[in-house]
Amino acid sequence: MPPFHLAFPVHDLSAARSFYGELLGCPEGRSSPDWVDFDFHGHQIVAHLAPELCGGGQTSSPEPGPSRSGGPTNKVDGKGVPVRHFGLVLDMESWEALAQHLEGKVDFVIEPYIRFKGQPGEQATMFFTDPSGNAIEIKAFADMSRLFAK
Repeated sequence: MPPFHLAFPVHDLSAARSFYGELLGCPEGRSSPDWVDFDFHGHQIVAHLAPELCGGGQTSSPEPGPSRSGGPTNKVDGKGVPVRHFGLVLDMESWEALAQHLEGKVDFVIEPYIRFKGQPGEQATMFFTDPSGNAIEIKAFADMSRLFAK
């Protein structure tokens, strides 16, 4: 599968380096004074300095309405999921390790839990925001072949 490329705004490159590089363990690639790219589990994500586009909010949003990033949410499995988000699908062991690693280090928008229990799309998920308010979802499936199951 080819790697994806995603560019997104941040309010501060130093904060992005700390969050993506140090906390999430994403190796840094090329950079300039206005952007930095990271290896996001084999995918290229690029933090572009654009403070005027950043929400940077740090308030909770469990129900539909504005998310921490100031954007809208949709109800999924009874929780307010930020409509605008990106993330990864990991194996369950890696997901569990990351959830444990992030505990106490991020303010979860949606705490790690299993959603759609007993349904074809049963999955582990968690949502949190970066320092600029960009929402990130990390999910996992016990059976990765169920990723697109209906």
